Amino acid sequence: MKITPHLTFDGTCEEALKFYAQCLGGKIVFLMRYGESPMAKEAPKNWPADWGNKIIHARLEAGGQSFAGADAPPHYYYTPQGYSITLDVESPQEAERIFKALSQGARAVTMSLQETFWAQRFAMFVDRYGTPWMINCGKPQTAGASRAAHASARS
Repeated sequence: MKITPHLTFDGTCEEALKFYAQCLGGKIVFLMRYGESPMAKEAPKNWPADWGNKIIHARLEAGGQSFAGADAPPHYYYTPQGYSITLDVESPQEAERIFKALSQGARAVTMSLQETFWAQRFAMFVDRYGTPWMINCGKPQTAGASRAAHASARS
């Protein structure tokens, strides 16, 4: 099984995925518009007449992983809540690069990129498209700390 997040947008899917591809060094590998779908022939009543150029399904690949996205017609769209897309990165420099890129024009920065007790760098924010993100660059585990934690757990 593979878990693939699916992001829903209010008409900005194509713009958002291009932005994410640029920020994450990824690539949009599939993109279909409402007007190109088999449903378009049926003159659908559940999306606006000018919705044909919006995205019905797309997939972005970055770092060996992927997520999907689509535009939801206005009466089906809801503001994302209750989750975050978490990016676990290897270095503080990569965390800083991605945070700077993805948080441009952010709707909210809940926690600026900073060191925490568990991470060399960690941040939480909602980007300009309404997607909630967390960036995490964990602290390296030393052999001594791992042994101490293991010993503590046994006692």
